[in-house]
Amino acid sequence: MNLPNSVTEIIQGFENGKFSSQELTKAYLNRIDNLDPEINSFITVCHERALLDAKKADRSRANGSANKLTGVPYANKDIFCTKGVRTTSGSRMLDTFISPYDATIVERLGSQGMVMLGKTNMDEFAMGSSNETSFYGQVNNPWNTNCVPGGSSGGSAAAVSAGFTPVATGSDTGGSIRQPAAFCGISGLKPTYGRVSRYGMIAFASSLDQAGPMGRSVEDLAHLLAPMAGYDSRDSTSSMVKTEDYFGNLEDELKGKTIGLPKEYFSTNLDRQVEGVIEEAIKEFEKLGANIIEISLPTTSLSIPAYYVISSAECSSNLSRYDGVRYGHRCELPTDIEDLYKRTRSEGFGEEVKRRLLTGTYVLSSGYYDAYYRKAQQIRRLIKDDFANAFTQVDAVISPTAPTTAFKAGEHQDNPVEMYLGDCFTVASNLAGLPALSVPAGFVGGMPVGLQLIGSYFQESKLLTLGHMFQKSTGWHQHFSRDESKGAQ
Repeated sequence: MNLPNSVTEIIQGFENGKFSSQELTKAYLNRIDNLDPEINSFITVCHERALLDAKKADRSRANGSANKLTGVPYANKDIFCTKGVRTTSGSRMLDTFISPYDATIVERLGSQGMVMLGKTNMDEFAMGSSNETSFYGQVNNPWNTNCVPGGSSGGSAAAVSAGFTPVATGSDTGGSIRQPAAFCGISGLKPTYGRVSRYGMIAFASSLDQAGPMGRSVEDLAHLLAPMAGYDSRDSTSSMVKTEDYFGNLEDELKGKTIGLPKEYFSTNLDRQVEGVIEEAIKEFEKLGANIIEISLPTTSLSIPAYYVISSAECSSNLSRYDGVRYGHRCELPTDIEDLYKRTRSEGFGEEVKRRLLTGTYVLSSGYYDAYYRKAQQIRRLIKDDFANAFTQVDAVISPTAPTTAFKAGEHQDNPVEMYLGDCFTVASNLAGLPALSVPAGFVGGMPVGLQLIGSYFQESKLLTLGHMFQKSTGWHQHFSRDESKGAQ
């Protein structure tokens, strides 16, 4: 069967009797089985569970008890605990871990009757910008399999881009939803910190991590965000701010909206061709009635070092629980407790995780805490203040999502710092806790370019409106990396 191109098309297909959830789910599973070996976007595919859930969904639609999203397939990043399903976080350390409970977002999407196809590949413990650090092998970009899909949510981005799932969940610590969305030509939203519960999401850096939706269009993001968002008493950082109607304002005109263009974001790090695509996108917003003004975010250059100090410090703390005693990987025949810890962690963690653990432990150590960690937190406050000042003048901030298109696999393997610099446009919104959206804006050399929009706190609806109206006007999100009918039989 020809697979639908959006969640809206799927919902309409159910209502018109064009296909059942079972038929649709089988088609997606067949496509994954036939084509994903080339992409490697999934760690676990849940054939039996998905078909059983699809059968339940069809019964619910038949008896009139279905929700809007009942029967719609989706995929979960393998960072979200899923009851009875292996949850690895892309690491050997959790290779055999079967979660005894559901993460809040898994629970909420399941309560809508959505059908989970499987768990997507990711950088180990979400540490990476290329999806090359996974214990289960690198993920390849569907637009060019010699290139990376971005990370750490590269499996989710590649799965959506390749037509293996209409939507997927992701997590974003420093750009891990937005950068892979840009590299794979899809849409991705990092909500305000605290907007979506982190309960059941395996922690990397707790003050930065945020779950969010990934899909081809902004409208698809709204479909997924609506049930995901909202207060959760099990997450102490979950916000009690009331959620918005993410569909009610999608069609609002942009006339009267002011968008800020940070002069610091158009620097020498930005590829000239990517800059040209973003300039055309800015002109499109002006045609739609938005007012574009130049703003300044003076501490932009400090965001990368501040981010990597803070995130490494927090990962050092969070990953200390993996010691071979309670759960996860355990070395064979340890001679004593020291040997148990050393060999378990040496065997269980990959090189990038070890690099960040060592960095984090160093900056938190006696004599260096004030020089590095405290200074980074002070810079974080300055970055937050920069954005606060900007939002007294503008409704949103516009920038490239990444300074380049997807790079070749292995290109930055020997120079991790160069790869870290690729996060220069995304990490600031995590440090400030702001919502940020990436949407497709064009192509350079046949590879997608992403446009980023950053909003003020809990202004996801405003960002979705800006992104949706841009997509209605341009149609870049309707360019697909793979033939939708291939492999779906």
